Amino acid sequence: MAGRERGGTSSGLLEVTDLTVHFGDTVVVDRIGFGLDVGGRLGLIGESGSGKSITALAVLGLLPDGAAATGSIRFDGQELLGRSDRELSRIRGDRIAMVFQEPLTALNPLWRVGRQIGEPLRLHRGLSRRAAAAAAVELAAKVGLPDPERLVRAYPHQLSGGQRQRVGIAIALACRPALLIADEPTTALDVSVQADVLALLTRLVDEAGTALLYITHDLAVVASVARELAVMRGGRLVETGPTETVLRSARHPYTQRLLAAARRTSWTGPAGGPAPELAGRPVAEPAGDLAARPVDGRPERTSKAGT
Repeated sequence: MAGRERGGTSSGLLEVTDLTVHFGDTVVVDRIGFGLDVGGRLGLIGESGSGKSITALAVLGLLPDGAAATGSIRFDGQELLGRSDRELSRIRGDRIAMVFQEPLTALNPLWRVGRQIGEPLRLHRGLSRRAAAAAAVELAAKVGLPDPERLVRAYPHQLSGGQRQRVGIAIALACRPALLIADEPTTALDVSVQADVLALLTRLVDEAGTALLYITHDLAVVASVARELAVMRGGRLVETGPTETVLRSARHPYTQRLLAAARRTSWTGPAGGPAPELAGRPVAEPAGDLAARPVDGRPERTSKAGT
């Protein structure tokens, strides 16, 4: 359930209501609301500065210094806003996990891959070092990493970008979270491996029954991943609904412009079908840099507060 453009209600796994995030007097997320059911897939789409990544960080309790949030974020019936970092740390990596855009900066360069994959299991499941190491090999194989017994002994810099992102997915799904947030997880990858990583991600969340909040600027990607869409611009939700409905009969001019821009780049539309006809509607490329950049090696902090 994508929720409403203002406020928003849902009886599902995640309920965001009247969420506002600001840095001093600057509002970057403005009273948005949406819901996500158990096992659901919601795409949060918008250009850089729209507030989509900040929304995800608010759910995780990882807002940058200087940010303040009001409203309500309820996960599995529990309010997350206002909880201490210690309380939230018991949820992050266990019940809610995240795959970041840039895998190289999201991983610890000083830890071997196997240790990083197994760490959530040690923290949240109490596994011994030996048991976590064995589980790491199994998870590495599950995400399609070659020769997993050898690869878990490698360091992140020794892997390709696609392999590092598969490690990130293995870490995120290690504890079988109820909710996975994926923030532009294929943007930093070569085009040749993007489709494979995307297919892997959607297959694994379906197998685990994990709900997916997928953040992107790419309509082609979101059409293949999300069952419902929420379109953000300038910190506000401007359109929500089932993916196919939004893509084929967009109501808001901004969504229409996104579709027109995608059509000019030969996007074929959802499920391989034709892109919606947009004759007579304004055609303009969305403005703005479409990729957030990590700051100081911390994936939870981006160079644009409203990304």
